[in-house]
Amino acid sequence: MIDSLLVQLETLFLVLFAGGALVGAVLMLVLRQPMRVALALIATMVSLGAIYGLLGVHFIAAFQVLIYVGAVMVFMVYAIMLLDVRDTSFIRRYSRLLVPGIAGALALLGVLVYAAWEDLPALPRPPGAETFGLREFSATFLNEYWLHFELVSVLLVAAVVAAVAVIKVNRGERG
Repeated sequence: MIDSLLVQLETLFLVLFAGGALVGAVLMLVLRQPMRVALALIATMVSLGAIYGLLGVHFIAAFQVLIYVGAVMVFMVYAIMLLDVRDTSFIRRYSRLLVPGIAGALALLGVLVYAAWEDLPALPRPPGAETFGLREFSATFLNEYWLHFELVSVLLVAAVVAAVAVIKVNRGERG
């Protein structure tokens, strides 16, 4: 009884934090002001850290919050504060892509809900697969896929550097 209640509560928190990460990611795409985008990124990273904590990977969760939210976001907020606030592109609160973005998000949500509620045929499970839970997933993730996780973080840093380079090139063309 208590175990099923804990599993339901853990699932509820997982859904809430996943939703928070999704909302933060969508806000990063549609907001126009750089400081608000940075705050949406902070909310996304904190939600991801909470998801890692729920999965039992407390070490990764702590580093997610300490490194990404703490150090990287302080650097990004510092860089945003150095931007020219008189730039006219920041006057509008939302991007012109807000409506298509919301339409795309609703379409994706519809597909996900349809896939979740559709009766899928039961896949054969190997013996012992019923006990594969969050702890086993965490151990597998840390033992086998840690390199992939770190490579993705390096690619994200490279994407941020590329975005800053594009901003500098565009600012140089305008004057």
